[in-house]
Amino acid sequence: MTGDDPLEESESGEPMTDGGAAGADDVALDPWGSSSVSDYRKLFEEFGIEEFDEVLEEVPNPHYLMRRGVIFGHRDYRPVARALQNDEPAAVLSGFMPTGDPHIGHKLVFDEIIWHQQQGADAYALIADLEANSARGMSWNEIDEHARDYLLSLLALGFDPEEGTLYRQSTNRELQDLAFELGAEANFSELESIYGFDGETDVSHMQSVVTQMADILYPQLDEPKPTVIPVGPDQDPHVRLARDLAERMRFFKVSEAYASFELEPEERALVADVYERLDPAAFDDDTLRCVHVAEAIEETPLEELDIGADVLGSVLTKLEEAGMEPIRPRTRFFDRRATDEAFDALVDAIEGEKRVYESHVDAFELDAAEAEELAREVEVENDGYGFRPPSSIYHRFMTGLTGGKMSSSIPASHISLLDDPEDGYDKVKAATTGGRETAEEQREKGGRADECPVYELYAYLLSGDDDEFAKRVYDECVGGERLCGDCKEQAAQLMREFLEEHQEKREEVEELLEDADVELESPRAR
Repeated sequence: MTGDDPLEESESGEPMTDGGAAGADDVALDPWGSSSVSDYRKLFEEFGIEEFDEVLEEVPNPHYLMRRGVIFGHRDYRPVARALQNDEPAAVLSGFMPTGDPHIGHKLVFDEIIWHQQQGADAYALIADLEANSARGMSWNEIDEHARDYLLSLLALGFDPEEGTLYRQSTNRELQDLAFELGAEANFSELESIYGFDGETDVSHMQSVVTQMADILYPQLDEPKPTVIPVGPDQDPHVRLARDLAERMRFFKVSEAYASFELEPEERALVADVYERLDPAAFDDDTLRCVHVAEAIEETPLEELDIGADVLGSVLTKLEEAGMEPIRPRTRFFDRRATDEAFDALVDAIEGEKRVYESHVDAFELDAAEAEELAREVEVENDGYGFRPPSSIYHRFMTGLTGGKMSSSIPASHISLLDDPEDGYDKVKAATTGGRETAEEQREKGGRADECPVYELYAYLLSGDDDEFAKRVYDECVGGERLCGDCKEQAAQLMREFLEEHQEKREEVEELLEDADVELESPRAR
């Protein structure tokens, strides 16, 4: 879960990331593959990820990864930002598949969890050992060894285990029970479409997906609250499925309606538009009816409706079949999976004018936001979950020190948090740069910090919270004042200092980990 990409100047003059990693040629979101993204802007267009810049001003004390554009996108992060601003309940969760040593890419996620915890969110970090065993075939002894290393680094970087929650999938019975319930709302064809599963996919791998859905919703077991999942964009398929399942688990679906029957979103938009243009006083009994809306639609040229013929035919059929039924806006509570007791409780809780049908209730004096909160309140009071759709933030993939992708199978391409500090120094000194062919050309044209793995180290890690330092390194590079040899020497020294300090802190938190409420040895190990 790391980020990689060149950096360019934002309007504010800060280094920002945008563009593509060398060698990547397409958008590929594979949670178990070696994903890369050639153009992060495609994620906004093709997958509905929103630009993080648009929500940055709403975030209290934004982390430097947010300010520098390393965290580049989000799904529905505003509820989390509002909760942090107003000191209201919120949560953060991310997981780690212990397939090797924790490295500087993982540090991005560690930092994001810790920052949210420091802002007041309930923090959860998990070891995805079931996934490691089923999807990667790792032994339980291997998993235990690596899991301990991940947890030590997380604590060393500042995670507070007394205020947060640590767990591993295989020993969390609450999680497994939730996964079982979520599994009833998912099916094979859906997993096949999202993940490419086929007849050769083993059942344990499929189960691990449902377990990850349970992980994402786990922070809301005690109470529904805005929850953010910090991940790389390759994990977005998990987030989208979890949001869908959170909705399917709800007792009631709240929507806007105009009559007793259901309208699809495009149909509803068309009816809403025509409704706003018609005046009920223009009709015999001052009442606007379905047939009147149908007539108005039929009289409107098709090119002005901006709607497909199939949608037009469907909405006209529904309106004409309803005939003289009055049409007026209302908020609808649709019974998705509520118990009889919960449905009755909802009817009782709705104040003002309402209409009760077999499978839904229409309220005429509640707006959509009030209705959502009422539906959730009734659901929770009647033993439902009331899940809020989980939010997510996305960070860029980190370029390998040798150029191209950072790979755990290529030691020279990444720096492990367990590397000997001198080895870390040497790896940075040997790293690829964005420099010119000669010092003279560098001074004349400036360096290409946008394409430099070493500059990424400054922006993502070595500058820490010091934006001025990160910008100075960037400006000196592109201005030709900074040469690669001196730049790498400074970065190598900072990396050595970071690793020395981090590993000292790992030793200091050994006892803290022993006292934490998390199983360090799997009962499944043999």
